[in-house]
Parts: sequence; structure tokens; C-alpha cells
Amino acid sequence: MLRPLVRPSPRGGFHSPRTLVGILGTVCLLAWPAWAFAADGAPPNVLFIISDDLNNSVGCYDHPLVKTPNIDRLADRGVRFDRAYCQFPLCGPSRNSVLTGLYPNSSGILGNGQIFRQTIPSHISLPQAFRLQRYFAGRIGKLYHYNVPTSVGTNGHDDPGSWEMELNPAGCDRLLEEPDIFSLRPGRFGGTLSWYASPRDDRLHTDGMLADDAEWVLERCARRQDRPFFLAVGFYRPHTPYVAPKPYFEGYPKERMPLVEGVEQDIKDLPAHALGSHKKEHELLTDDLRRQAIQAYFASITFMDAQVGRVLDALDRLGLAANTIVVFTSDHGYHLGEHGLWQKMSLFEESARVPLIIAAPRTGRGGTVASTPVGLIDLYPTLVELCGFDRPAGLQGQSLVPILRDPAQPGRGWALTQVTRQTKEGRIFGFTLRTARWRYTEWDQGRQGRELYDHERDPREQANLAADAAHAEQVRDLSAQLAAAVGATYPESGEIPEVSPRVWAPNLTQP
Repeated sequence: MLRPLVRPSPRGGFHSPRTLVGILGTVCLLAWPAWAFAADGAPPNVLFIISDDLNNSVGCYDHPLVKTPNIDRLADRGVRFDRAYCQFPLCGPSRNSVLTGLYPNSSGILGNGQIFRQTIPSHISLPQAFRLQRYFAGRIGKLYHYNVPTSVGTNGHDDPGSWEMELNPAGCDRLLEEPDIFSLRPGRFGGTLSWYASPRDDRLHTDGMLADDAEWVLERCARRQDRPFFLAVGFYRPHTPYVAPKPYFEGYPKERMPLVEGVEQDIKDLPAHALGSHKKEHELLTDDLRRQAIQAYFASITFMDAQVGRVLDALDRLGLAANTIVVFTSDHGYHLGEHGLWQKMSLFEESARVPLIIAAPRTGRGGTVASTPVGLIDLYPTLVELCGFDRPAGLQGQSLVPILRDPAQPGRGWALTQVTRQTKEGRIFGFTLRTARWRYTEWDQGRQGRELYDHERDPREQANLAADAAHAEQVRDLSAQLAAAVGATYPESGEIPEVSPRVWAPNLTQP
């Protein structure tokens, strides 16, 4: 006899309102894994933690100032990917890419405020794939795009087919403190540099409440070890406004905050579109304001790290750690003044690179580092392989399982990131290819500029070698490699799917 599909109750415990057949249909039962009916089956759980706007200012990535003891201890358990990159340095396109396993040119999501059901409604998302394998799939906080802070406490631009449960707490940072937040543009917070040292405790803030909710859900998952879980926890910090309890600010004395120097000389050899993410308001930044912004960004990271620690502690306390794959990452990187830029939407290392740690108890060796370039697009095929079921058709990433087993494996050997720029003639694309040694970038297929950086000699990407005759052969070879990589980002039609204004009617089995 089939068990009913259990659902978590918002009041605690579980209830079973519908049968398996009622939800998934007989055809889906045929695809269920063998463990679903085995008495002693013990498939791994997945805890997917994603931070918002976090660059590699993390202790285990050798940052000299930022303190992240909890992310660091997770790295001690798993594999730290030293060269991990997003596919589009903006929240909406990046998150849709991660959760669909598709490049933005195939998801059709190239901006915020959209969801892949408007472009490819039949595609199976990452958490949806786990639901179809009888996993409990829950979301706490931001996984798909949210307008931060205005959408905090709501479902944002979420996909109802991806989750069995969604929790959306809103703390003092959203409901109480906004009148006190400093902003370069008064009253604007989400896309504007803004910050506040809060007098209130961790657990009154949204990220603190997210950690509370994660503990609550894990406690209930621990009672049902016959049913695995895919729990996604999306922390908001360090996204603007950089709001954290005051003690975290005190850990970063303002006078010690590092400022980027030599910007005017650095940008002389750059195409105009390389600096296209610059905002006029950033010209209001004095050195004192720059130090305040960096202090607040670092404080927000350490505050977020403390909440990650609470979730990891709950995993250990409840006896779930030994059978739970933990992923920690960010949706994209972040500028703090490099090349004169702040925030995101560039194709430089600071904007494209992200932290990525995968701790898979049954695979790999803890405390190891993989140096080969990988992408966030690789997470979907990696997790389904680790959990022992077939990847859905059409995924465009590689599985990182061979690299988890042996971090010296080269894998694909490169990562691709793209952005768009709006010109008088219309939209153009910028693409950048990151190999183990080089970053090569083309704007509008090179018609509006090229960049080449040698990371062995120039890790800060300050010398653009693209026009150097001594590197003409390198440019030619990388341009051909980039063209092949970009060509593979499109669907079979060769066209980016159009965004439909229609609202998708949720249907888990026949989308």
C-alpha cells in the first residue's frame, strides 16, 4: 500500500491531506527511485545555503580581515572551489540559471523580476526534480529573485512548482529600521549603497529569523528520516542595505577598511562597456563613506555567517550531518571599489567569482581545494548525481562529482559569464571566459572591445593585454574557445526564449 505524501504543517508536525497518486500521478511512480520502497533506504539529504551579493570576502578564501568561522568550518568538511563563477552577475538571471541548470540564453531570463515559467514553463527546476523523487522540498528566504528589501517577507518572484513549503519571515531590518538606514539616495535601499548598525539582537533580524525557521524545519525533518529533504535557505545579507547588529560593525574598525587605489590608471585601457555598471551616485562617495560602506559590508557578512553557523549546529545536533550534502554559495560576486566600480553587473573577477563549498559526506575528502574553474550551472547535475537519480534532459552544466572525488581533476576547465548592455542601437552582450590562467572578454563579439588578463601575473586584472601584439595568438585561441562556449548556451532553436506576460498556472506533473 502506498504511503500518503506528507506535508509539513505550519503549526508543527506533519499532516497527509493527499495521496501520492493524487499529487504525482501513476506515471511518476514509475520513475521513483528504488529507495522509496526499500525498508532500509537512506538517500542523502540536501541543505542548500545561498547568500545574497556575497563576493569572496570569506575567511577560508584567505581574506585578511573578514571573519567567517562557520563557513570556514564547512570548508573543513568539504571541497572548496577556488574558481567558481556565476553565469550572470545579477540576482534574477543568476538564480534562475542555478535553479534550472541552464545558461541565461536558454532560460530566457536576462533581467530581474521574471521567472523561468514565463519562458520555458515545462522545464523541471532543481528542487522540483527532488520533489518528483519523493523528497520534501522546502524554501526559507530568498532562492529565486526578490526585490530586496521591498519583497522581504513575501514569496517574491518565486516558483510555486519548486517547493512544498515556503517560509518568508521579515525582521526588524525590513519592518522597523528603514527610516534609520543611511543611503546615498535617501529612501532608496535595494540598488543603492546603504547601511545601518542596528541596536537590535541577531534573532530580531530577517536572517536571524531565517536561521530560526531552518532549525524548526530540520527538527521536523529529523523525525521523518524515512523521507529525505531538500532544504534551501536563502540569506539576504550582505545585500544592501547592509544592516547588521552593531557588535558586528565593531569587529571592523572603520579606519582599517582598505580602499582601492590607482583607479584612474587602471581603467585607461578598458572598453567603455567594461565600466558600464558604474552608477552616477557612486561619485558621491568620499573616502570616509567608502570605509563606512566596506565596514558595513564586512559586518553583514560576519552576521550572515553566524546564522549559517546556527543552521549547521542544528544539523549536527539533530544527527543529520552524516547523511546531508551541504552546499554554500552566493548568486554572484560584488565590487567594493575595484576598477572604480561598486556592486555587480561587470565581467571582472570581483563581480563574476563566488564562494562555493560542497560538503558531501559520502563523496570526496574534507578540507580540500579544487582550483579548476567551475560554474554555478554545475550544481544541478552534481546534486542529482550525488543523490542517485538521473538528471533531467537538457541540463547544460557538468557534474562536479569527479572533482569532489579528486579535486585535481580538470573537469570542463573553464567557466562562462555574461551580461547585457543597453546602447542607442539596442541591447548588446558581453561574454567572458575564465580559464585556469586567463580571463578573456568580448563585448558585442569583439566589435565594441576586448579584454585579456593573465591571472598568473595580474590577479587584480589591471593590465588589459588584448591589444598587445605579443598576445595576438592567445587572443585568437581564446576568442575561438569563447565562441564555441557561447554557442552552446542557446537552446536547440538557437534563439533566446521570449518572456511571456502570462501567469503560469502551477501543475507539478504536467507543466
